[in-house]
Amino acid sequence: MTKDDEKRLQKEREEAKERERVKKAKEILEDFTARREARRNVESGWILNMNFFAGNQYCDVSPFGGVVAEDKQFYWQSRRVFNHIAPMVDSRIAKLEKLRPVLSVRAFSDEEGDIKAAKLATGVLQYAQDRIGFAETVSRCTVWSETCGSGFYKIAWDEQGGRQVAVDEAGNPVYEGEVTVTTVSPFEMYPDRLDVEGIEELESLIHAQAVSADYVFERFGVAVKEQDLDGQTACYSEPSAGKLPLQTVGVVASPTRKGVLLIERYTRPCEAFPAGRLEIVAGNTLVYEGDLPYCNGDRGERTFPFVKQDCLRLPAAFFGSSVIDRLIPVQRAYNAVRNRKHEFLNRSAMGVLTVEDGSVDTDELTEEGLLPGKVLVYRQGGKAPAMLDCGSVPAEFAAEEEWLEKEFSLISGVSDLSQNSTPTRVTSATGLQLLLAQDETRLSATLGSLERAIKGVGKQILRLYKQFAGSARLMTLAGENKKTQVHYFNAADLDVSDLQFDCQDGVTPEEKKSTILRLYEAGLLTDEDGKMSTENKNRVLEAFGFGSLENARDISALHIAKAGEENLLMKKEEILPDDYDEHSLHITEHTRFLLSSEFKKCQDKEGLKRRYVAHIAAHKAAAKKQALEEK
Repeated sequence: MTKDDEKRLQKEREEAKERERVKKAKEILEDFTARREARRNVESGWILNMNFFAGNQYCDVSPFGGVVAEDKQFYWQSRRVFNHIAPMVDSRIAKLEKLRPVLSVRAFSDEEGDIKAAKLATGVLQYAQDRIGFAETVSRCTVWSETCGSGFYKIAWDEQGGRQVAVDEAGNPVYEGEVTVTTVSPFEMYPDRLDVEGIEELESLIHAQAVSADYVFERFGVAVKEQDLDGQTACYSEPSAGKLPLQTVGVVASPTRKGVLLIERYTRPCEAFPAGRLEIVAGNTLVYEGDLPYCNGDRGERTFPFVKQDCLRLPAAFFGSSVIDRLIPVQRAYNAVRNRKHEFLNRSAMGVLTVEDGSVDTDELTEEGLLPGKVLVYRQGGKAPAMLDCGSVPAEFAAEEEWLEKEFSLISGVSDLSQNSTPTRVTSATGLQLLLAQDETRLSATLGSLERAIKGVGKQILRLYKQFAGSARLMTLAGENKKTQVHYFNAADLDVSDLQFDCQDGVTPEEKKSTILRLYEAGLLTDEDGKMSTENKNRVLEAFGFGSLENARDISALHIAKAGEENLLMKKEEILPDDYDEHSLHITEHTRFLLSSEFKKCQDKEGLKRRYVAHIAAHKAAAKKQALEEK
């Protein structure tokens, strides 16, 4: 075969690959368009909710799609907005922020190795959450879920994150990498099915977002042209007559802007693709195709890097429901009642004149009205203008207004106590406490979804650290004595499959302190002599925020830490106890190590056992000698 033949074959292969890439990009765009049309009605509901939350409440979903403005029936009609949805949602978000669960890791068993692994995993989670601002991410996702019904977390690994650890041959900095957790709005998520409830039931998922052409070039090295995009829904702009511009906070009145539609289609592992599939299209160009990047499944398999958080779950529906959906009819009725009431009061205050035809200059009267001190001249022999008796405001207006205000609280799950008003019939402290507990119970479904979402994010964070962190990762944590400690850990030690994730109950600090005081009064924190142990005393002071004061005086934690260091050193050499050791604490820690599974995994068990037995015997002898000296 000649060189010309080789070049021709190479060119044909490249052309075939290019045709395949164009075909794949076209198929992904068609898939995205089909999913977008299937989700169109749901998306219109989200836009309606956002407008009602922002105060633009005279709008509705058009039968032809989209949200359109409602016209006045009469030019004089009052259409003020008395927004009760925004404070209700704000109260719900505030309570969820107050009751937000704290993620921790519980040991699989009481073995020393499992306890250390749980402490390491908890420290890694704390370290990661502090660095990436996880609390702010959860707050943003909660706002999306409360407004639109669902919010999403995207967990990824940023190779350019973390500390700089080296410089490559070209002089560019090399970073250790860091996990990232970002909030993704429901407008950017396109599942392959809308009749399933969880992400784990999907076969594929599309994340579509509007980015700049420079971003695509920097990340993928491909130059693409910008197009007109809908800034909110990440769709191609399709202007229609009468379509209402979004009037939400942070969204401009005209959402159309220039950009590139970046489509990421994630496909679950299957027989054809055991590692799953990730395909990325920017504009009309396929810029990436490969396996799913992260081993973030429960059994180490590759799956979607997303976690969903719902406000209220719906059966056989992927996207959840928002409480705003239920409040919109009540808000419409409330606005109507208040506006009709104000129109009635305006008629009573301004008055409605009845005049005989031709008796007065109606144009002048219409323009100026009845000014104080005005001389009203009417035709001689005619009937004098008179005020029309409009009557008093009907009692039904006040009754309907009061009932609608109660219905707001009933539907939203937020009581009067959350809005700084105490019920008149409830005066006892016990009754108020029961009302507060009932108010929190009505948020338990939403709080449960928040807890599951945070737990799912925590699992994926640890799995990404296990996959990418390496063998010597630096981590800075606060120790038990409130001093900063620097640790190096191996990613292989993060055995996530054996860890149990706990989301601590969303109990406020005031409730925790009150419970501790009741336990102390009941005598459950003291021994038979009525004395509280040092350990319980430390825990109580820690709960009340004074742990550092007690740690400055109590050195038991330091003795336990020293015994742990001796456990590591005695694996290699013999160590003698010091005279200032708290021998009882050291004996307990060394005995615990001998009974742990970590000791059973050691190679030279007999030699290690002899060293430990001799060390424990030395502690006992020193303790006995110290007791005799004190006598």
